[in-house]
Amino acid sequence: MKEKTVLVTGANSGIGKVTALALARMGWHVVMLCKNRDRGEAAQKEIISESGKSDVDLMICDLSDMDSVHAFANDFLLRYNRLDVLVNNAGGYFDRRIMTPDGYEYTFAANHLGHFLLTNRLIDLIRHSAPARIINVSSNAHQTGHIRFNDLMGEKRYIGWIAYSQAKLANILFTYELDRRLKGTGVTVNALHPGFVNTNFANNTYSFIRPLIRLAQCFARNPEKGAETSIYLASSPEVEGISGKYFFNKKEQRSNRESHDKEIARRLWDVSEDLVNTI
Repeated sequence: MKEKTVLVTGANSGIGKVTALALARMGWHVVMLCKNRDRGEAAQKEIISESGKSDVDLMICDLSDMDSVHAFANDFLLRYNRLDVLVNNAGGYFDRRIMTPDGYEYTFAANHLGHFLLTNRLIDLIRHSAPARIINVSSNAHQTGHIRFNDLMGEKRYIGWIAYSQAKLANILFTYELDRRLKGTGVTVNALHPGFVNTNFANNTYSFIRPLIRLAQCFARNPEKGAETSIYLASSPEVEGISGKYFFNKKEQRSNRESHDKEIARRLWDVSEDLVNTI
């Protein structure tokens, strides 16, 4: 059996790091996508030490910057000849409206557009590696989400939670639409809710909500528990061939009504494609 290659985004901390470590322990060739080199190198050393697997690679990319994503994809395609599993894990919550270098609102770019572009740039390699899997880490926050096509970037009104829930809904719409486009290729794609996990989720908040999140984190699940479903979807034979689903606690769940609207999914795909293609 050929060694499996997995790419995990946001692999320097939290559930991304736990996922990368678990798959390295299984003997997989892990590639860590991290935004910060110092934190990425520190996490890489820990994963190599704890897994006993020497070929844990680190690559740097800012998923909120589409030029960075393009450069990363170009480099990845030069370095690797297969990609068995892609775990789109990175993301964050931002209670202030911040613009990326490309002129996009940061929450939408970092949580959705970056992974949309990354996946599409690597999709031919993933198809070539079939049977292969794509896992998109979303959130139960999508339940209150709505795709605001008339204000995707929050120019008219920006509230952190509204922006975040929209982006997490976009993750699921992307999952379902990608599944429809991948039928018959041997590539599966699923989304998941990791639960409320005690990570650095609140690091980008500055308002009154930050202490509330910090308090809630005292009762949150640890990253090891939060990563269980990501690891399960990436590696378990139980989900072989299962695609276009949304999971929580390793069980299929029902996502919100809007996530099943095929017209909204196709429209979001077209809008996202237009945005990333303008770079």
